[in-house]
This record gives sequence, C-alpha cells and structure tokens, in this order.
Amino acid sequence: MCDSATPLFLLASADPDLLALVEPFLLIGGSQVKVVLSAEVALAAMKEPKAPDLILIDAALPGVPIARLLAAARADAEAPILLISGSITQEWADLQAAGAIDDVLLRSAEPAHWQFEINRARRNRQMAVELERLREAEVRDAQVDRLTGVYNRETILTMLFRETDRVQRANSPLSLVLFDIDDFGYWNSRLGMEACDKLLCQVARRTGSLLRSYDLLGRPGKDEFLIALPNCATACAMALAERLRCEVLAVPFQVGHESIRLSGCYGIAASHGRTPVVVLREAEKALEWARAAGPETIQCFGNAPDPAPPVSRLSSDSGGELLGW
Repeated sequence: MCDSATPLFLLASADPDLLALVEPFLLIGGSQVKVVLSAEVALAAMKEPKAPDLILIDAALPGVPIARLLAAARADAEAPILLISGSITQEWADLQAAGAIDDVLLRSAEPAHWQFEINRARRNRQMAVELERLREAEVRDAQVDRLTGVYNRETILTMLFRETDRVQRANSPLSLVLFDIDDFGYWNSRLGMEACDKLLCQVARRTGSLLRSYDLLGRPGKDEFLIALPNCATACAMALAERLRCEVLAVPFQVGHESIRLSGCYGIAASHGRTPVVVLREAEKALEWARAAGPETIQCFGNAPDPAPPVSRLSSDSGGELLGW
C-alpha cells in the first residue's frame, strides 16, 4: 500500500528495454512507479483515486493514436505529462506548444538530464496549479461579500441580468425578495459591531439553507439581503418570505450569553422579463411600504397599501384647531 504522501509516477510503455532503463531511475528517492503497457490501461490509471504525480508516456505506446491519448490524458489528469521519444519532431513541438504535453524526454538522454527535466516539469505544474487557484480565489473574492460569503451587490445584479435573459427565453417567472432587519442600528449599539457581524453571518446561513441550489442570495446593503427566485411566481415568493420570517429571524440567535430574536420587513417584486434595475427598484419600494407598515410586514409591489389617514395634531398657533397632515 502506497502512502498518500509518496509520489506516484505513471510509466506507460510496452518496450521492455525502456522499462528496464527508466523504472529503476524513477524509484530513486522512494517514489512509487506504476507501469502500464497500453494506452487504454494508462487512461484508466489516470482516473484512479490516487492520481499520478507525474505521467511518462512512450511515443510508441500501442493502442489509440498518441495525439488522441495525450489529449485524453490532459483532460483527465492535472499531473505533468512527459513524452518519451527518440527525437523531437515538429508534431511533438506542436503538442507541447498546445499544452498537451509538458516536455519531451529523449531516450538517449543522460540520467542527470532526466532528473532535471522531471523536477522542472513537476515544479512548473505545481506553480501553474497554484497560480490558477489564486486566480480563482481572486475572482471569488471579487464576487462575494467578504463578511457573509453571499454575493455582493454588483455580482448579484450581474447575475440577475443573465437570469432575466434566461427566463425571457423560457417565458418563465422570476421573483425578487428583498428583506432587512428591523432596528439594526439598535442592535449595533447594544451588542457592538463584532456581534452584529456574527448575526448577519447567521442570517445569511439560515437563509441559504431554505433556498434551492439555483436560487441567488446577495447582500446589497448593511442589513439587507436580496433573493432571486427563478421559476417562482409571486405567491411562492410570498410563501418563502413567510418562512424567512418564521424560520430565519424569529428563531432566537445566540450571541454570547444572550438569546436574540430579530424581526424584519420584506419587499417582493416580479420580473415579468423586465430589466433587473427596474424590478429591484420595485422590490425596494415594496420594502419601503413594509417598513412603514411596521415590523414583520411582507409587502408585494403591485399591491400598494391604502394611503395612511391624515395625522391630526395640535399646532402651537392653531388656536386649538386640529390640523391634518
């Protein structure tokens, strides 16, 4: 049984002279060598749970054409691929330029040269993989809200434009749910910023647990969260808002030794294939109506609340008359 930390070299060749020359050299340093005699077995070995750290393929390996084998190998494996050949041809140079192989090793090369090329190929591949991971991490960091891990405002708007194009083509519904936490400034002053940051993270996690895999969740403001619901009509969006009210905010949060119950207001708007900027404004307007109506209110744009009755009060110079606003 090979230790997971032990380097595994895959050597694909049916030439006994080449195997006798190369295999002992590869075993130097405690590495493990897996020898395969055909292209089909080589491809299967690349898909095994323990992936090879280095792949050496004889250009004369029987089975599928070498160019096809190398293309499949590159698709299946992240390890560096070295081609063993008697000469460096234009075909091999083209494959290397295209990234199908990392280098060509000449059969006649000295062992020191083999050692140098193998180490260089492994080092270059590790650097390339690490660079790609850094690039992916940079892209993720630019897309998400660093506190809660959900999409930031810019990213969710961009994704909304794509989603709107899709629902327009499919003629399917799309709804937005915008909600915020009531009196979040009060909680900030009472609990402190660090505790409230943890509250926001918990709200984001609880909300995400209620959503489908293709729903979108973003944080466009300090205590605001935006949910985009593809293939979801307004009635279903209102049902989700009710679940958010009961299963996300109403369930107490543990902050230090305190148990905190939050409340929120919810604004809902339907896309109808229109630009997300307009739909988001409608959701913001519905949220404004919900705030005016009081905590834990759900309001859908298009169902505007009745105008509030005039507020009567005494003016200091009204002579006792009631003035209406």
